[in-house]
Parts: sequence; C-alpha cells; structure tokens
Amino acid sequence: MSKNIKLIEAIKNKGKNIEAEMSFFDHLEVLRWHIIRSVIAVTVFAILSFTFYDFVFNQIIMGPKNLDFWTYRMMCKVGAALNLEGFCVEKIPFNIINTELAGQFMLQINSCLLMAVALGFPYLLFEVWLFIKPALTEIERKSARGFVLYATLLFIVGALFGYYIVVPLSVNFLANVSLSEEITNQITIDSYLSTIATLTLGCGIIFLLPILIFILSKIGIMTPEFMRASRRYAVIIILVIAAIITPTADVITLLTVSAPMFILYELSIMVSANVKRAKELAEKEFYNTK
Repeated sequence: MSKNIKLIEAIKNKGKNIEAEMSFFDHLEVLRWHIIRSVIAVTVFAILSFTFYDFVFNQIIMGPKNLDFWTYRMMCKVGAALNLEGFCVEKIPFNIINTELAGQFMLQINSCLLMAVALGFPYLLFEVWLFIKPALTEIERKSARGFVLYATLLFIVGALFGYYIVVPLSVNFLANVSLSEEITNQITIDSYLSTIATLTLGCGIIFLLPILIFILSKIGIMTPEFMRASRRYAVIIILVIAAIITPTADVITLLTVSAPMFILYELSIMVSANVKRAKELAEKEFYNTK
C-alpha cells in the first residue's frame, strides 16, 4: 500500500516538473519572439539609415566637426554677448583618416547600426515592457503605467544633451590640445565614431536613472532616506562617471556633464519619496478596511 502511495506521489511530482519545464520553455518561446521583433525593428531602422546615409554622415556624424554646428554657433553668440574671449570656437584642427582597407565600409555599417539602436530604443523598451507585463500584478501594472513613455523621453533628452553639449565640448577640447607644432592630429574613423556614439548613447542611458530608482524603490531596495544620507558619496560617484564619460581634462566640460546628473539624482530622490508615500497610503487603506 505504501509503495502505491509513493508511486502516485512520484507521478504527481513528475507531472509538476513537466508543467514547470513546459512553463519555462513557453517563457523562452515568448522571449524568442520579443527578440526577433526587436531585431526586425533594428534592421528596419538600419535600412532606413542606410537609405539616407548622406544626411546621416554629413549632418549627424560629421556635424560636431564642422564649425557651423549648432553648439559652436551658440557658443560664439554667448561669447559675443558676454564679451568672453576664446569662448567662440574658431578651429577644430584634426583630420579624419582611414587606415584599413574596409574602414569606410565598416564606418557605414557601424554608423547605420548605431543609428538604428538609437531610433529603435523606444520600441525596444516597448518589447521589454510586453515581456515583463504578464508577470506583474494589477497594482504593479497601474503603478508602472507610462514606463515606456517616460523612459523614452528621458533617453531622448539624455541623447540630445550628449550630442549637442558633451560631444562638441569634448571634440573641441581634445582637438585643440597641442603638445608640439610638429604633431598633427590625424584621427582614425573608428576613434571618431566610437567617441561620438559612446558620449551620445552613454548620456541617454545615464538619464534613465529616475526610472531605475523608481523600480528599485518599488522593490524596496532603495529608499529616499538612504539616498539623502548617501548624497555626499553620490557626488563623488557622479564626478567619477562624468570624468569617464568625457575623455577630457577640461573642468568646464566635467561640470557641464555632472550638473544634469546631480539634478537627476535629486529628481530620483523625489521619485523614491513618492513611491514610499504611495506605499504608506496603500498600507493605511488596507488596515482601515480591516
């Protein structure tokens, strides 16, 4: 009799394991389709960038190297209005060279892929949201409503800040560093493109800090009290990150990059405080209905 009971329990446990395995493989199948759709979206944007590559190359990639770039024109206007000598950018002394046989071809491919990732970032966030949404409760879904919109807006603002502020300041500073007149700046294609892409996309990702703090606060890992108490350490970390992002020794560029990061940190404290306040109100309502 005991053997029969053990056999029945073994069959039940085996059935549960099969169900768990099927559920796991079902999740893998869902994830696979999310990845496939994301790859298709990036491919479409890459083809679109390839079609209009003259504009992508001349106006976007080479923009920060040209003296008529928007940032340089604004710097000249501000310098003239405030009588600041040397604030107007008058020269960017470096040439872009290709040192590999397939260098220009790879420049076209890599730049199209980078543009595709930047343009398709909102859709990639949407696919992430679709994947995690079924695992959330109804309350969590309501609280996370607008995740794609807010994250997209923050990424766009960060990317624009990186492209129009951080990139031209870095390019201008590095191009005008001269140790000797005998040294001519000959910058390779890969170095120039990677600098622009890293600074632009890096700033876009950093601007997602409030979204990350919101998620961590929802989980209970982050609290506004902890963030306020850690503010002095956050200042040091932000300065280190800004120094890594901006490959310059220019203090103005460093402060320009770190200033919005300080603002984002304070905004993240407010976000965490709102999450905590909402949790406390929900707990009060729960106990009052008991």
